[in-house]
Amino acid sequence: VQLQASGGGLVQAGGSLRLSCAASGSSSSINVMGWYRQAPGNQRELVARIISGGSTDYADSVKDRFTISRDNRKNTVYLQMDTLKPEDTAVYYCNAVGRFINAWGKGTQVTVSS
Repeated sequence: VQLQASGGGLVQAGGSLRLSCAASGSSSSINVMGWYRQAPGNQRELVARIISGGSTDYADSVKDRFTISRDNRKNTVYLQMDTLKPEDTAVYYCNAVGRFINAWGKGTQVTVSS
């Protein structure tokens, strides 16, 4: 499985961005897709994930601001990020997990200015 992420950029605090991650290859075997982020000096942390049945998990810090969704026909997962804060600044990574699958996309930088 290969993951191609896009959508990062620079935005002012309070603004919005939408990240996309398209999966190719044996994408039918993917059970969970998610987004992680890593800020300088910090460990990589889970932001949000969506399971094939549609249930979702969010980090407490992004609940009510971020929304993860998945288009199974396009094998694509989205992360809608609203009311962005400077502390959301990080490199965001797409992840896919399934039977014999644990794939990571290249990171995309999200920078939120105050």
